[in-house]
Amino acid sequence: MRRLIPPTALSTVLLTVLVSLLAGCASGPDDGPAEPDRWRPGPGIGWQWQLRGRLDTSVDVPVYDVDGFDQSEAAVAGLHDDGRKVICYLSTGAWEDWRPDAGKFPRAVLGEGNGWEGERWLDIRRTDVLEPLMEARLDMCRSKGFDAVEPDNMDGYRNRTGFPLTAADQLRYNRLIARLAHDRGLSVGLKNDLDQIPDLVDDFDFAVNEQCAQYGECARTTPFVEAGKAVFHVEYELPTSRFCADSRRLGLSSLLKKYELTAWREAC
Repeated sequence: MRRLIPPTALSTVLLTVLVSLLAGCASGPDDGPAEPDRWRPGPGIGWQWQLRGRLDTSVDVPVYDVDGFDQSEAAVAGLHDDGRKVICYLSTGAWEDWRPDAGKFPRAVLGEGNGWEGERWLDIRRTDVLEPLMEARLDMCRSKGFDAVEPDNMDGYRNRTGFPLTAADQLRYNRLIARLAHDRGLSVGLKNDLDQIPDLVDDFDFAVNEQCAQYGECARTTPFVEAGKAVFHVEYELPTSRFCADSRRLGLSSLLKKYELTAWREAC
């Protein structure tokens, strides 16, 4: 003879099962931690890029990209007060002899010059040396209140650096920089490095490109736009009449700037 469950006990059993099922739907062993709510700029957003000269905050755009060392916490806060997002420019792939932390880089990681006075490529294979130095720089960006970081010189493997860098070395280092930025709640952009965009588009929140129109390469940034991510683009030698129509078609955020990267700009 089957033992029947009393109605009240049956209700309790069913309620327990239902709660367990709902809990299983809400979370599970494969669920990872929630992704941080960091800034994610979309295609076509307006911006200003100024790395030299007294900061001109009068440009009516939602994004400013400025030097992380040269600009103060107060300058970043002022831009925020005006409703802007602010990107922290850093060189992560080359050494600059005028930076306050320049003396912390061992000579063994300094390579050939990269074409700019006072700059030398870094041996990005030496993450044991470079990771803590870059962590300190990114900590500075975070402490000043920046929303994102633009890490420069991220394509050393394509240049004569003095080191036998490979594409795999570059991918590993670029992903390290992206992870360090994300760990600090900062968005991060892939600077140039067009060949590795298909491999890195998921690791970065936006792209920054120089002179893709001059060299007929802007279409190669399309994976970022298709992923809903901004491509901040600059030309130096072409008039806007030569690239703005294509930039609008491709969804780029394009400017004409001078190599000195002062406040002067012409936007598409």
